[in-house]
Order: sequence, then structure tokens, then C-alpha cells
Amino acid sequence: MSGGKKEYRVQRSKAEWKASLTPAQYHVLREQGTERAFTSPLNTEKRAGTFQCAGCGQPLFASNTKFDSGTGWPSFYQPMDGAVDTEADNSFFMRRTEVLCSACGGHLGHVFEDGPEPTGLRYCMNGDALAFRPRKDGEA
Repeated sequence: MSGGKKEYRVQRSKAEWKASLTPAQYHVLREQGTERAFTSPLNTEKRAGTFQCAGCGQPLFASNTKFDSGTGWPSFYQPMDGAVDTEADNSFFMRRTEVLCSACGGHLGHVFEDGPEPTGLRYCMNGDALAFRPRKDGEA
């Protein structure tokens, strides 16, 4: 399970996570898995709204921070304030920075320093780790 160092606000047992998530979501969020590139419908999502954690519903990314990175995964240049935590990830003989939901510790993906301005960052997220909530008419 990811995020073993921090006590997260949203706590569930392994059985509770398995019951509330699809097998693909469980694999990504709770076992640090990765979905295949170009398989998530959220990769091409262009409506205004909010990308949330599929595990706990915490808002993570505003749609206006999403961009097409060409990598095959939903990519963002900036998370919402306080929405994510990061940890060093040295698995698979690589040095990367893992991105976790700050509420439940679910594995979302990784962040890289090859994104667009204004941050120069690319939050490369697994679509299985996200849920999209479109903005309703009249919402700011």
C-alpha cells in the first residue's frame, strides 16, 4: 500500500477498498499499479470540471490545468492546493517522484519536470485513479 509513512484522513481496510473500487482502480490506487497508455477515456476529457480521487472523492486537479502531453495518460501542470503528496519512488531501477492523494494515500501516478509553463511540471496520472466531475451550469 502506498503512503505508509503518513496517517491519512481517509482510512479503510483492504477489504473495504476492494469492495469500493473496481479491480483496475484497486490495482492502481492501492497496489501502485499503472494502466496501459492510451486506455483511459479521461485522457481525452476536455469538459470544464474537476478531476477527483477515484478512491475517496477528494478534488485533485482543475480541468483548466490539464494538457495533452502525448504520453497516453491524463496530464496536468498543477494540482489543487494541498490535494496531493509526493514521495521518492526508486522502483524499477528509476528515480521518480510518486504522486499520492493527500486524503487517502492512493497512488495517482508520477510528476516529471518536463511540463508546460507556468509550472514546468507534468503530473502524469492514471485515469483509473481519477474520477471526473463536470462543472454544472452556473458553477464557478
